[in-house]
Amino acid sequence: WTGGLVHLLFSFTSRTNLNLMNYTDQKYKYNMYPWGQEAFDKARSEDKPIFLSVGYSTCHWCHVMERESFEDEEIGKTLSDNFVCIKVDREERPDVDKVYMTFVQATSGGGGWPMSVWLTPDLRPFIGGTYFPPKDSGRRPGLKTVLTRIMEQWQDNREALESSGERVIEALKKGTSIAANPGETPPPAHDVANRCFVQLAHSYEEEYGGFRDAPKFPSPVNLMFLMSFWSVNRSSTEGSEALQMTLHTLRMMALGGIHDHVAQGFHRYSTDSSWHVPHFEKMLYDQAQLAVAYISAYQVSGEQVFADVARDILLYVSRDLSDKSGGFYSAEDADSLPAAGGSEKREGAFCVWMGSEVRELLPVVVEGATGGATEADIFMHHYGVKEQGNVDMEQDPHGELQGQNVLIVRYSVELTAARFGLSVAKVSELLASARAKMAEVRKSRPAPHLDTKMLASWNGLMLSGFARVGAVLDDKALLERAVQAAGFLKEHLWDAERQIMLRSCYRGDEMEVEQGVSPIAGFLDDYAYVICGLLDLYEATLQPEWLRWGEELQDRQDLLFWDAEGGGYYCSDPTDPTVLLRLKQDQDGAEPSANSVSALNLLRLSHYTGRKDWSQRSQQLLAAFSDRLTRVPIALPEMVRGLMANHYTLKQIVICGQRDAPDTSSLLATVNSLFLPHKVLMLADGETEGYLYQRLPILSSLTCQGSSATAYVCEDFTCALPVTDPQELRRLLLE
Repeated sequence: WTGGLVHLLFSFTSRTNLNLMNYTDQKYKYNMYPWGQEAFDKARSEDKPIFLSVGYSTCHWCHVMERESFEDEEIGKTLSDNFVCIKVDREERPDVDKVYMTFVQATSGGGGWPMSVWLTPDLRPFIGGTYFPPKDSGRRPGLKTVLTRIMEQWQDNREALESSGERVIEALKKGTSIAANPGETPPPAHDVANRCFVQLAHSYEEEYGGFRDAPKFPSPVNLMFLMSFWSVNRSSTEGSEALQMTLHTLRMMALGGIHDHVAQGFHRYSTDSSWHVPHFEKMLYDQAQLAVAYISAYQVSGEQVFADVARDILLYVSRDLSDKSGGFYSAEDADSLPAAGGSEKREGAFCVWMGSEVRELLPVVVEGATGGATEADIFMHHYGVKEQGNVDMEQDPHGELQGQNVLIVRYSVELTAARFGLSVAKVSELLASARAKMAEVRKSRPAPHLDTKMLASWNGLMLSGFARVGAVLDDKALLERAVQAAGFLKEHLWDAERQIMLRSCYRGDEMEVEQGVSPIAGFLDDYAYVICGLLDLYEATLQPEWLRWGEELQDRQDLLFWDAEGGGYYCSDPTDPTVLLRLKQDQDGAEPSANSVSALNLLRLSHYTGRKDWSQRSQQLLAAFSDRLTRVPIALPEMVRGLMANHYTLKQIVICGQRDAPDTSSLLATVNSLFLPHKVLMLADGETEGYLYQRLPILSSLTCQGSSATAYVCEDFTCALPVTDPQELRRLLLE
């Protein structure tokens, strides 16, 4: 994968999408193929098993396995002589990844990356695992041993290998089937939502928030569900508890080391329960979803800190993950070369600090501070910096962070100010100045690898982030960035001729957007996330062109992925013969299931277009996942939100007026200030030949009262009395 596991040995760069790349050293020549017909034909013609290696650009253990095994000449020759080797970037080919990860999890009880799977020439897996050391280590077999045993079994016991692989695949086809029974309806929303809340409350960690002890992941899907649950249970004990769990988790994350206090954004997860020491990679999908979660918390609570964190995330993405074309890059690696020098990359080297570094950078004595304290004294107190480092050995198994500090807010600004006898304003100014100086120092350090692959799906998530935050804060620059992102998606990842989304594109050597020789067609999540982003962008800008494209994409999604028999959407093209399992993602994890997102997309679009078939399709989708929703709703919190939206019905908020007029803006600001998970917002500007009026003729009957912008709050276009006063609208929306 790009910059990933075997770039030295096999040197295949997915960006160029060539059929074959190779690496030549003094002794051997090694070949690695992309997933495709050429590799399959070679395996069949030479009658060799396939070695499939799956990883991704910023995968820490992929880099470890690269150094240990794939740069080893003996292992390389064994692979080249006895196997057809295929490499897959899981972010580019999630369909391939999901099939073989399902196999690995079913046969080994675990999973992860790098994933190593051995297949027959007809792509049936027979052995799989994750990370292998080069040599035997304790009870863990080394890669050399595994390869030797597979070669022996392929020669002596091939029939058994092939039949066992076939049996497992057939069992997985049955075990992974998700379909509604004839006439089945979605489960009761109230019961499912209550059960989801109870399951989340049971896994909640009270001291620092989050939903397990360690490692601890941000899990925005859980937080968004809890806020939606609160919104319909505001007066109940359970509703209050759901809100408290959400806000406490978001506060503690913002204070913790998982939040980059110097250069903004959030790292992937925390290795400890207190959000202190993170796994340092930064993923675009985390930034996107956390921006939405934090701005939603601001809508719910009115606390400025949540808006500040949301803006902070988008500052990081705009500066470090943005392409000039308007697209967003995928990730920043966890590993980089130490600033002090050395040839071996270390986890977190770009982000951590020695106490002596901080003292050298901030030596000035602060006038009026207790005990003649320096800027460093105050900063180190506030952010928990210690002379000997603040990372426990348990969080640093490889000794990469010895003597280093991960910044974590240990005291409120008020307490730090009191400790040093200074004003809150003075301490706030001092800390901000110190962070800016440290950001400048970080610019001089060797930067971690930047994965400049641009994925349609993650760009769709980020589009939602900029649109939602921009709308709530009424920030024109953020909204302009959202529009730029949508334009990028349409220009570079929409094939108008074939009427399909493309999965990915890349930053080329000349800093221009490039597409591969054989572009990868988009998957379900590329459509679902982009559609959601377009709907959010419409509500933020009220420009109907984004609704129009969203409707077009939904039609294509239905055509390509809908299961007409069992309901729900397949993750990938169900007619692709090289993908052995037709899967429907049934878990909201680091990213929400595309089916979960689609359940709400369909409902929203039905209200914007008047198409009842999409409302019915949303119900059919939810019915297909009925068993999972009923038994373990905690696995699908985003889909539970879709179920709740179907149950409570969406409020239609229609603002009649001119888009940029001050009175229209006041009504829109009122709507955007509130967390309203069960609503659609639309503008009736009197342009009766426009898109919305053509889809919803009833809009022509909703007009301004006098010359003032007017709001209508409706259900199925049965509307309450119109209001022109923002406070009256607020009251109406909160009823």
